Amino acid sequence: MNNSGTLKPFATPTVNLRRLFESSGVEVYAKLDLLQLAGSTKERTAHGLIEELLRTGALQVGGMIIESTSGNLGIALARQCVVRGITFVAVVDENANPLALQLMEVYGATVDRVLKPADGNKLAARRRRVEDLLAKHAGSVTTNQYGSLANPQAHFESTMPEIMAACEGKLDYLFVATSTTGTLLGCQQYIRAHGLDTKVVAVDSVGSVLFGGQAGTRRLPGLGAGVLPELSASAKPDIVCQIEEIAMVRGCRFLARREGILAGASTGAIVAAMRSLIPSLETGTRVAFIVHDTGVPYLQTVYNDEWVRRTFQAEPTTDEAYFDDFSEN
Repeated sequence: MNNSGTLKPFATPTVNLRRLFESSGVEVYAKLDLLQLAGSTKERTAHGLIEELLRTGALQVGGMIIESTSGNLGIALARQCVVRGITFVAVVDENANPLALQLMEVYGATVDRVLKPADGNKLAARRRRVEDLLAKHAGSVTTNQYGSLANPQAHFESTMPEIMAACEGKLDYLFVATSTTGTLLGCQQYIRAHGLDTKVVAVDSVGSVLFGGQAGTRRLPGLGAGVLPELSASAKPDIVCQIEEIAMVRGCRFLARREGILAGASTGAIVAAMRSLIPSLETGTRVAFIVHDTGVPYLQTVYNDEWVRRTFQAEPTTDEAYFDDFSEN
């Protein structure tokens, strides 16, 4: 069976959004990676990680991958593994989106849940569990999304070239959500290798330890980190924006209502970051951002009014001024 058409990530469109911040005079481009088969930009990451393991001989068809994931990489790895004949075990914690876990299982993955650790550090607990499982399953491997250079390489080779081609080689700012920092690092490396003037804006979560942040409670998966990933040592963004989770919720809804794009929490954080920064930019400035994933798995959380009120003790949106006047924070 020839499954090559379902292995390699697609070149997704990068589109000019004219309604998001329409009165700003700033050109805004969105990289629609929610259209990848796995529903997120992690399709690129998963493909690159597995290809590297196969290339080096660390993994064989019929083997097993065990990886810590907060959701999107797990879905992408599950999809990539099923079409390659590889067994996949996803190690998750209680913050993982139930619909994301269901998607992994639909693709045939085994989901291993880590209970809340005593120190509250979910990422560290997941990584310890991965090591335990690797020791129990002879010949199994981890993709090591936190340290493998194949992670940023995937975005160096595909994500950033596609964005620059769509922007005709001119881009002033790129907004990227961060967790392992692989996407950010790959884009940063491309910018530097090609001598571009593009400034990289890292969008992180309040409660994340990335870029000097202070550890705290985070309820939404896929953004930030509780332990510094190895790749982050090389990630040097020009600007860092730490976003409160209620602002991520409102950013998601802002994007849906303005542009009809249903995205996940990390993209909502990017919208909130842009909403803060864009008023200070000159007319004609060109910015781009990655729509990292689809919002479908978030319908019962980010897009559920009662869940938002119960979780954050706040309204999902402010008033209509939020949508009409993006210059206010």
